[in-house]
Amino acid sequence: MTRPLFFGEPGAVRAARPGSVFVLDGDEGRHAATVRRLAVGEPIDVSDGAGFRLGGVITEVGGGMVHLEVEAADQEPAPAHRLVLVQALAKAGRDEQAVEAATELGVDVVVPWHAERSIVRWRGDKAEKGRAKWAALAAAASKQSRRSFVPEVLPVLDTTRLAGWASAVDHLFVLHEDATASLAAQVTGLRTSGALGASSSTAVVVGPEGGISEAELGKLGASGARTALLGPYVLRSSSAGPAALVLLNQMLGRW
Repeated sequence: MTRPLFFGEPGAVRAARPGSVFVLDGDEGRHAATVRRLAVGEPIDVSDGAGFRLGGVITEVGGGMVHLEVEAADQEPAPAHRLVLVQALAKAGRDEQAVEAATELGVDVVVPWHAERSIVRWRGDKAEKGRAKWAALAAAASKQSRRSFVPEVLPVLDTTRLAGWASAVDHLFVLHEDATASLAAQVTGLRTSGALGASSSTAVVVGPEGGISEAELGKLGASGARTALLGPYVLRSSSAGPAALVLLNQMLGRW
């Protein structure tokens, strides 16, 4: 069974070395000591959220803190090929479900998208509150899945800004039921032609429950995006992104 993972203050985590004692305090320390009721002698991992992981054994528990005797301190390599999920805001928490599942599946970056047909709206103060909530969901899902890397959640973008942002990734696919070429076939073509570099990035765009408008397809297409068919069925906004990530993880050799 894998060790429980907790997140510590980045500077302190990176300063720890084998043989030293690391003190996990704050919310994470209280969770380990009070909620999980971890005991002396149990092994745990602590990460800084950016791939640096400590491994060791608990030597003391008390006062909402856990003392860890560090046995290993290593920087895990980030995936060479980065995966990005552009997730449209959606009702009934389906966008949040997508963020959680995508994190468990190894997504590196999440981009909230204020699509034309999004029923949910992040305006004014809601924009940062919404982003912060997604970031918290990504952190919790990373912890649950024992990921030492927490995905970055960018500020929400509308379609015009999303089209401008598209140049930040090497390959951008808009999942769409009317696409003529499958995602798998297009990725295979890129790999065969050598256009899929080992250190490149691929993003998938998932629309809201009302779908992606023709105007949005036009703007994204003008920025280099390609439409892609994921499979024979129409998936919900909560499941389309995770399904695409499973496929990409396998085809890109990340799994």
